[in-house]
Amino acid sequence: MWHLLEPLHALLYYAPEAFEEAAALGYDTSERWPAYVAWRAAPLGPADADRVTRAFHSFSPAMIARYVPAAWQTAAPADVLAARLRAVDRAYRAVLGEELLADPGLAEAAELARTAACVAATSGPAAVTRPLAVANAALPRPEAPHLDLWHAATILREHRGDGHLAALADAGLDPVESLVSFAAVGAAPEHVFASRGWSAGEWAAARDRLAARGLLTADGGATEAGRSLRAGVESRTDELAAAPWTALGPDGTARLADLLGGPWLAAVGSGLLPSENTFGIGTV
Repeated sequence: MWHLLEPLHALLYYAPEAFEEAAALGYDTSERWPAYVAWRAAPLGPADADRVTRAFHSFSPAMIARYVPAAWQTAAPADVLAARLRAVDRAYRAVLGEELLADPGLAEAAELARTAACVAATSGPAAVTRPLAVANAALPRPEAPHLDLWHAATILREHRGDGHLAALADAGLDPVESLVSFAAVGAAPEHVFASRGWSAGEWAAARDRLAARGLLTADGGATEAGRSLRAGVESRTDELAAAPWTALGPDGTARLADLLGGPWLAAVGSGLLPSENTFGIGTV
């Protein structure tokens, strides 16, 4: 379900309509990160750099500090959230098309995704904090089915992401080690992870720490123990992400998967999502 829903959420970060909305707010759109940080962090309110860094986890604190609190000096979080929905509306109309947006199946998909999302923000162990899922779930539910679907997909992906951070912490992986170990198992080439802002020295030091634990080989590849550790992280992530789908049930989940086929194909076939990415999704 994550593979089906993630591209629908991620269009926000790549669609030209989103860059246009960000530019209208005053953000520098010569690179995607000022808008990305604002779009994703806005549900937290005018959060400081430390809070955003903790919520995002894999980004260098120095990188986040370049954009926060400057993001809220450019536009208030409430204005960012309003522009975010405008961006998704425009992007969905361009990518999915008016016919698909008017299809009753999309409205049904939105209802099913919403049912799962309603469980997401309150499910799981009390020790697992879910700042981004909770913050997005607290926002008003959009009326238009396509925006409702996007919002539900966003809650569900942040719910999964919040749980993933707990799984990484349980495995003893700090933020940069999380990326180094992920690259080591072939999740994406190392240069893709460079976008998270860690210096070459920080990356090398993380490699050394992981190698000292027997998790990396001399050339930076994952050892058997390293692959086992990452497999355990992914398994734990799945466990922590399961409650919404358990609540929706196998029939509802299967029906949602079927209904997402058309929107998913439109999103991944749009050419907007990068072929090499850290989402774990492929493009066609």
